Amino acid sequence: MARRRVIFHIDVNSAFLSWTAIRLMKDGMSDIRLVPSVVSGDPSDRRSIITAASIPAKRLGIRTADPVSMALRKCPGLVIVKGDWEWYRICSRGFIEICRSYSPVLQQFSIDECFIDMTMRNWGEDPTAVAARLKDEIKEKLGFTVNVGIGPNKLLAKMASDFEKPDKVHTLWESEIAEKMWPLSVRDLLWVGKKTEERLRAYGIHTIGDLSKISVGSLTRLVGKKFALQLHEFSNGRDDSSVETEAQEAKSISAERTFPNDIGTEKDIDRALFNIACVVAHRLRRKKLSTSCISVFIKYKDFSVMQKQRQISQPTDITAVILNEARKLVWEIWDAGSPVRQIGIGVSKLIHEDIVQMSLFEDPRMDFYREWDRKYDEDMAGKEDPRLMAYETIKGSNEEDL
Repeated sequence: MARRRVIFHIDVNSAFLSWTAIRLMKDGMSDIRLVPSVVSGDPSDRRSIITAASIPAKRLGIRTADPVSMALRKCPGLVIVKGDWEWYRICSRGFIEICRSYSPVLQQFSIDECFIDMTMRNWGEDPTAVAARLKDEIKEKLGFTVNVGIGPNKLLAKMASDFEKPDKVHTLWESEIAEKMWPLSVRDLLWVGKKTEERLRAYGIHTIGDLSKISVGSLTRLVGKKFALQLHEFSNGRDDSSVETEAQEAKSISAERTFPNDIGTEKDIDRALFNIACVVAHRLRRKKLSTSCISVFIKYKDFSVMQKQRQISQPTDITAVILNEARKLVWEIWDAGSPVRQIGIGVSKLIHEDIVQMSLFEDPRMDFYREWDRKYDEDMAGKEDPRLMAYETIKGSNEEDL
């Protein structure tokens, strides 16, 4: 008889705010989690975007992605603190290490959440007791709280972890779907965004339970065949995806170009870097990864090689950011005028990129760059390996815009 799958989804409660609070408390400050407070990219800039809000702030209607100016109108005494990516990475590593001690089959889903497959554990106690022990160990050793969702697959485990917060353990087994999941808003289902919600509601589909009763054929007319099948399966609690560990093993991604004729002008090198950065960033996004270390290498006509790398403070999958850093590195090591036979860009220190809010730390141009990347990825859809194809015809932009 097959053993029932047992999957945990562990999610840090208000991760960026909690981690920032711990750092500030180490410096003698009071716990900002207990007062209306937010984390922002630049506290001095009222146009800056909020990346995390405390529970007291949320009670005042302050939400992630609100501009600081809007939040201050809701709460003039709001405590605003700057995010610290390096500290977040330290906290995330500690969190993942504890989770991995419970099962080696771990998939880091983002900087502040992961799945672990507990199926093969020799269960001598209820899974909820083990989850509670894991939750309490993280709180005791690291100082922040998590929610743990338990289910027979990744979907239901993640849905369960989003139930009442903070510092809770919840289950969502097949027998509990009708009671716990179907009454929820359709927007609460994994991967249902605002536009999909609007389409579904216009069709009279308001809850996950409503969605579960709609045929795949009817859904196909609303959202397309592939997404329709996924929505139908998810709304009925079905998900056969495994807890993937491969991303942990991904060490680096790189691309390079060898020239049929050596090049030796800044313009030619810059164009090559642009093409290569497009490919590297596209591969990152395709694998849902971000990089925090960028490297370049140059091979000259005599086959001698120069290379250099640099760490960046905030992981990225944005072409413009990777290109900008690569350009700086190349100009630092290139012997101006010397013929170049080959040039390449590599990225390492890779982590899962499911942390859209981290882009809110960036300056306003990042929105434009992400839209540029989205169009590039859309143009490359269906191509197995774009290699050195460049997408240089985005309306309102050109190479120099990057």
